[in-house]
Amino acid sequence: MDSQDIAQETPPENIFNAPSIHQDELVRGISYTHHTPTPDIIKDDLSRECVLGVDEAGRGPVLGINPLYQETVYQADNAPAGPMVYGVFYLPMEQHKSLLAEKHHFDDSKVLTPQVRSNLMQALCTSGTDLHESCGWATRVMSARDISSAMLKPAGTYNLNAQAMDATIDLIKEVLAQGVNITEIYVDTIGKAEIYQKKLERIFPTIMVTVCPKADSLYPCVSAASVCAKVTRDAALNVCYQSTRLLDAQATAPNSIADAWGSGYPSDARAISWLKENMDPLFGWGNECRFSWSTAKNMLEVKGNSIRVDWPDVNDDEHATRMTDFYVIKSSTNIEENESEDELAAWYGKPVSESIIGN
Repeated sequence: MDSQDIAQETPPENIFNAPSIHQDELVRGISYTHHTPTPDIIKDDLSRECVLGVDEAGRGPVLGINPLYQETVYQADNAPAGPMVYGVFYLPMEQHKSLLAEKHHFDDSKVLTPQVRSNLMQALCTSGTDLHESCGWATRVMSARDISSAMLKPAGTYNLNAQAMDATIDLIKEVLAQGVNITEIYVDTIGKAEIYQKKLERIFPTIMVTVCPKADSLYPCVSAASVCAKVTRDAALNVCYQSTRLLDAQATAPNSIADAWGSGYPSDARAISWLKENMDPLFGWGNECRFSWSTAKNMLEVKGNSIRVDWPDVNDDEHATRMTDFYVIKSSTNIEENESEDELAAWYGKPVSESIIGN
């Protein structure tokens, strides 16, 4: 990632706080979904054909988060911060190009300046504007904590590709459940788009589905979804960062997220410096960090002065303590055996005999 890309991925200082920012869930590291009300122009005529676009923001960062990337390939630009946000955007078919492209000049959110993205999002959320009256959108905010916990499961790993695919499918299904007549879907991806497209076509057989690279530059509805996802993620990152500043007893952390985390990508020296300076040797970092990313894992397991913890094997029954151990009186004839009884069981007091329980 070059310096221009880093600048585009760094949240601006005065980002618009859209209704998709749920502060409590963000601080607690909980994933959530936000839907706008169905616009009256669509709700009053549910037979009106609509187009829907899908895009994401923050798949790569390690601080703060496309469906067919392989993590082993994508690691070079994986950063450790904040949520990954998927966005869907829909509007009547006849307004697709005239309203979004010709009038408001929606483009890939990475091409638009942060201020232009913020202004477009504000217009979408302002009652009385043509964008607010004609367009609906939704976001799925996938927290860094939930992404990492799913990817680090000892068995049955829920990888990022599967998480992204499920988020996309759920958002589309939820829009359809509102009665919106979606007839065309456009999705941005990089990789084997045909595989992704075939899966969506099986799930939504009556809808024309197009999945292709650079869809956010080709289809205005995808561009708009990109803006919704990107502005939501920028504001979400700021919420996450400000919550970490409250824990800084010496108040030495910079006021601006741009000065502390930067873009959150490993090619951004600000992000790496913050990780190194704020790593707890036992717990690592908070809900803002993706522990499953190689950048964070290497700091904890290889480069950092972290404390190693060896967890017992949950499948090891030989040395496991059972609840029934607390209800059995050991024989007092063997003193040595009694003295070596389970220390954990003894901590909770003398076991109770079956006769006492029966009474």
